[in-house]
Amino acid sequence: MSNAHMLTRHRDIQNWVAGRRGMPAIARVRNSFGEEQAQLRLTFSRNMEGREDIGMSPCSWSAWLAELDRQQLALRIEPSGRCELVSRASMN
Repeated sequence: MSNAHMLTRHRDIQNWVAGRRGMPAIARVRNSFGEEQAQLRLTFSRNMEGREDIGMSPCSWSAWLAELDRQQLALRIEPSGRCELVSRASMN
């Protein structure tokens, strides 16, 4: 995990995802208090064969990146190519 790196710059995130044939997606989910929240995902073409994330909708990069900033998230990239969204606070 020490070799993982974080991406926060919009251009870097878009370039990394596009280079792996990925697309931004977003879902509106309800928390335990019934409040609606946005859940961000990245979908990659290799993962989309015969599978669809329930409630996930493709969205524009501008909407996805605005929500990423609002939630103060970063994209953590593992050496294996695996990625996940994490809190920017965890970068310290």
